[in-house]
Amino acid sequence: MRSLLLTIALLTPLFAAPTQEEFYLREEIPLPEGEVMEIGSIALMPEQKVAVTTRRGDLWICEGAYEDDLSKVKWTLAHRGLHEPLGMFYQDGSLVLTQRPEVSKLTDTDNDGKIDSFETICADWGINGDYHEYAFGSPADKDGNVWVVLCLTGSFNANSAWRGWCVRVTPDGEMIPTCSGIRSPGGIGFNADGDTFYTDNQGVWNGSSSLKWLKPGSFQGNPTGNIFYPNQSDIKPLANQPNDKSRITTERERIPQFMPPAVVLPHGKVGQSPTAVIHDHTSGRFGPFSNQVLVGEQTHSEVQRVFTEKIKGVYQGAVIKCLSGFRAGIIPMRLSDDGTLFVGGSNRGWASRGGKPFTFERVRWTGKTPFEILEMRAKPDGFVLTFTEAVDPDSIKPESFSMAAWTYIYQSKYGSPEVDQATPVIKSVKVSPDGKSIRLYIDGLVKGHVHHLISNGVKSANGGELWHRDAYYTLNEIPD
Repeated sequence: MRSLLLTIALLTPLFAAPTQEEFYLREEIPLPEGEVMEIGSIALMPEQKVAVTTRRGDLWICEGAYEDDLSKVKWTLAHRGLHEPLGMFYQDGSLVLTQRPEVSKLTDTDNDGKIDSFETICADWGINGDYHEYAFGSPADKDGNVWVVLCLTGSFNANSAWRGWCVRVTPDGEMIPTCSGIRSPGGIGFNADGDTFYTDNQGVWNGSSSLKWLKPGSFQGNPTGNIFYPNQSDIKPLANQPNDKSRITTERERIPQFMPPAVVLPHGKVGQSPTAVIHDHTSGRFGPFSNQVLVGEQTHSEVQRVFTEKIKGVYQGAVIKCLSGFRAGIIPMRLSDDGTLFVGGSNRGWASRGGKPFTFERVRWTGKTPFEILEMRAKPDGFVLTFTEAVDPDSIKPESFSMAAWTYIYQSKYGSPEVDQATPVIKSVKVSPDGKSIRLYIDGLVKGHVHHLISNGVKSANGGELWHRDAYYTLNEIPD
């Protein structure tokens, strides 16, 4: 009996469900005592300094955020009085940040830790005091431009200039209207190819939250800000306005500029309020997901992982949950070259699972690779799944998977239920010779639908379970 119990004890860890702590270490970074640190922006500086701004308008510089002993971090207040900055980066000795009314350049010219040079780069859009007129700004793109997504007034109206648009601000301060159709953004950034993406939240004309590609000249789906087309001459107005209570697939045929969401983040299933957009540029220092997009989540206090591919000139792909347990709702994220993910958060205005009013945290890969779906690629008759390690071929059979599909009503009402449900049938599966990929042959794929794949029966070659079994693929186009 003793021998049997010892054998069970030795084998149990091999079959235990994987946990985040095995793969990623999340740590809270101590904040300045007595300060309200609702972090809205993060910038990585030389000498391992980290700049953060708060939603209340303060700029702080943190030293020691990379060290093993976080109890020794040092904070320096560099400036107060900013106007809710939501986007910041370091460039040539200055911090460039996007505030509610402008893009600004802040410099500490005498190196005393205080900002003493303040320059307005561009302030060509409007504000009127409405609490929801956020402006989220990107880092500089390859041409030095800052991309800014401008939330609608109250998230429903366009009562100030260029609300509901994405604009680009050039290094010399010119504002270039770039895309219409924005509703309520939560963050903006780039993928590994340098294309610009933002997150938009569920609401009017947005059946669910999503990650969207800001292709210049495109229409992102919300027509409220279309009143500003006459104020510019570079982008042709829409030939047709959207029909209410339609479907995005249908409206794309009527409106050539309509860019569908690259990846829908199904409401309630994959968060409720997506925010920051970054990509893993660290070549493996943050784990096995190099070049994939990471998306912050405010309500659920999580980080989601997104794989994208371009089919027929349109981005699409799958979202899979990644990191959780953060202590407040995530707003900004930055990933350093050494693989340290910095996350800032706030609960002001919205509740979150994190429970704290604000937070500053870091995440590092432990070096252990989780067994996960690495990629999910569309085929004319199914999908190809690639895994982070080889699968057990005996666990791969059609009944190891299930799939459901649906879409949303494209409408002027707030949000949408899941509609037009379908049940694609997994007819057969095929494992690649190296065991790292699976071909799923499926009947019943639906263009324009979210396809929810559940991989309940899949095991790794050493008997391990998937860390996350659910993947949600947005099938904008079915490959030829």
